[in-house]
Amino acid sequence: MSERINKNMARNIYFGGGLFAILVFAGLSVDTVQKVPKLSNADKITESVARGKNLWETNNCVGCHTIMGEGAYYAPELANVFDRRGASDEASFKEYLNGWMAAQPLSEPGRRKMPQFNLTQTQVNDLADFLIWTSRIDDNEWPPNIEG
Repeated sequence: MSERINKNMARNIYFGGGLFAILVFAGLSVDTVQKVPKLSNADKITESVARGKNLWETNNCVGCHTIMGEGAYYAPELANVFDRRGASDEASFKEYLNGWMAAQPLSEPGRRKMPQFNLTQTQVNDLADFLIWTSRIDDNEWPPNIEG
């Protein structure tokens, strides 16, 4: 062990380590590409879901809310709002969301205020379809608790 590392040994370690890192990266990339279609729920995207996502983006919902952990932490996580408020009844969830959106901003003192976006019922239903679709993505049990 008292032997010093010479240039040949250093080169072999450098190239061997680099090759190992490239192989690990390639293997993980292939694994990810194979798993994403099964986890993403992409085959269930409808026109309504796409319109709902567009509403999500144009109204900057992520400026206050999070979705699957991404966004601001000012307002509740919405990736699981269907699980919290609708569970298995899409019609009831859409009715709930229409009522909630129409009631904004709530006039309770000390409570954070959600702006009134003046969305039509069709737009709220599209947003609901987007949130329902999002709730069905395999997100490895995120968020860790049901209330987001």
